[in-house]
Amino acid sequence: MTTLINNATIVNEGKTFVGSILIENNSISKVIEGKTTVEADKIIDATGKYLFPGCIDDQVHFREPGLTHKAEIYTEAKAAVAGGVTTFMEMPNTIPNTFTQELLEQKYKRASEVSLANYSFFMGASNDNIDEVLKTNPKNVCGIKVFMGSSTGNMLVDKRETLEALFSKCKMLIATHCEDEQTIKNNAALYKEKYGDNVPVEAHPLIRSEEACYISSSFAVELAKKYNTRLHILHISTAKELTLFDNVTPLKQKRITAEACIHHLWFSDQDYATKGNFIKWNPAVKKASDRDAILKGLLDNKIDVIATDHAPHTVEEKEQSYLKAPSGGPLVQHSLVAMLEMYHQKKITLEKIVEKMAHAVADCFEIEKRGYIREGYFADLVLVDLNSPWIADPVNNLYKCGWSPFDGLTFHSKVTHTFVNGNLVYHSGLFDETKKGQRLTFERN
Repeated sequence: MTTLINNATIVNEGKTFVGSILIENNSISKVIEGKTTVEADKIIDATGKYLFPGCIDDQVHFREPGLTHKAEIYTEAKAAVAGGVTTFMEMPNTIPNTFTQELLEQKYKRASEVSLANYSFFMGASNDNIDEVLKTNPKNVCGIKVFMGSSTGNMLVDKRETLEALFSKCKMLIATHCEDEQTIKNNAALYKEKYGDNVPVEAHPLIRSEEACYISSSFAVELAKKYNTRLHILHISTAKELTLFDNVTPLKQKRITAEACIHHLWFSDQDYATKGNFIKWNPAVKKASDRDAILKGLLDNKIDVIATDHAPHTVEEKEQSYLKAPSGGPLVQHSLVAMLEMYHQKKITLEKIVEKMAHAVADCFEIEKRGYIREGYFADLVLVDLNSPWIADPVNNLYKCGWSPFDGLTFHSKVTHTFVNGNLVYHSGLFDETKKGQRLTFERN
């Protein structure tokens, strides 16, 4: 089976040009600049549309197993491909926590049965499972996740000797959530003393403060430099943390990399007044100056990739008081269109969006044959109409939780087609579920 995506405006590797892509089976067989007379079994006229490599989201929480009342791999992967995300990497704070190789492989098996997107799953680290962690295969697992800040179950790794052992012995990528737990506890105690059980959500970025983030992030960087560990710090939320990263070393040579998330690029503490707990994340959305600095850090290459930290909760859970409402929100269907909205606002170029949401993620994790529009690579591709306005609301999102922090917002770009491994999985609201996504493999020594 061959498919020709004809006459698209292709954005890839820093260039934008009109051309065509020939897909043969699951791969890109030809990248053609200008007009073509190539024949194919199926031809898609992409005149006026933009073609990107599929987005790769390196941080999602799809809640399966154990929390499937709010999300599951099937529903959230479906939302992902509708949003142009063809590949995801999922986190270990499910129930049970992914602390053994057996539990990790159970998640891979489930994804192979239900996920429309390509997938990988992080192995989780605790204070007492280092032997299991060290069994992880770097060729087919994206990385090790360490919560150096609060999480569910037994996932908080707060013993220095455990962290020293992980950073010194683990040869594969370690991804960290960095917030200093003691600083957060001290701040929370002050606000509880002042407000009792009625702490306002506006206190969230003051409790989970800049200091809490920097203490933990700088400690992770210190350990990584000490042991030459491959460290990837997730969801940077403060301007101060940018001082920890360099933009001189080429990405493929970096040992320490960083991620920015959509919500930290979009919202600020001024939005708590209208959004409340629906923009309550850990780390917290902070000041507008932090948001602007994160965007600058992204453009300057101090921050390497864009992700979502997609972490759904039900409306009922979010409508509780601040202290009871869980942190996190659904974003994976809206990540690409949110960044394209920032393009329309002239804050970022299309080439930089593609770099940070596809190319750089593939390079950062050393993913095999994905993240670029190249001959011989898997045909993970997204067609977008940059001038097709629509309003985000619960009717058109596919999250199992049924809401989005963008509800009521008009986006000016729309994903029209998503290909996963050469299969047209999504087209104008319709899905082809006959073929599932594939497990990622990694080009690592």
